Amino acid sequence: MNIKPIARNRKANFEYFILERYEAGIALQGSEIKSIRKGQISLNEAYVQTDGKEAWLLEAHIAPYESASHFQHDPKRPKRLLLHKREIRELWDETRKKGVTIIPTMVYLKNGKAKVEIALAKGKKLYDKRLDIAKRDAIREAERENRSR
Repeated sequence: MNIKPIARNRKANFEYFILERYEAGIALQGSEIKSIRKGQISLNEAYVQTDGKEAWLLEAHIAPYESASHFQHDPKRPKRLLLHKREIRELWDETRKKGVTIIPTMVYLKNGKAKVEIALAKGKKLYDKRLDIAKRDAIREAERENRSR
């Protein structure tokens, strides 16, 4: 299995509780895959929407490929996700619950094909985020103490 990570959604674990992860293919145009291979993709504002029949990756920014001809792609174009019907149905059922959303966590190349890891996520409250920050600071302090000895 040859996996090469391209982009990560670094805020995903801080902003959300990750409930379940899925791997999905992405339907791309020619210049989009070339930009992705160069690492020119951003998942910061991206999210996934489904209607029970199809799933779409929205607001993911793929930079235009500068070596392409005048047929450039739209950087914020909705991209269809390639999932099994059963998986789409599961995502649709879960997102109808309050507070559950689907977010992309990582884009990677697997055997030359672009894949996106999506996750069912539940939003964290402010006190949950503060707890995460406190835990992270405690771990950092413990590592600092171990290094100084």
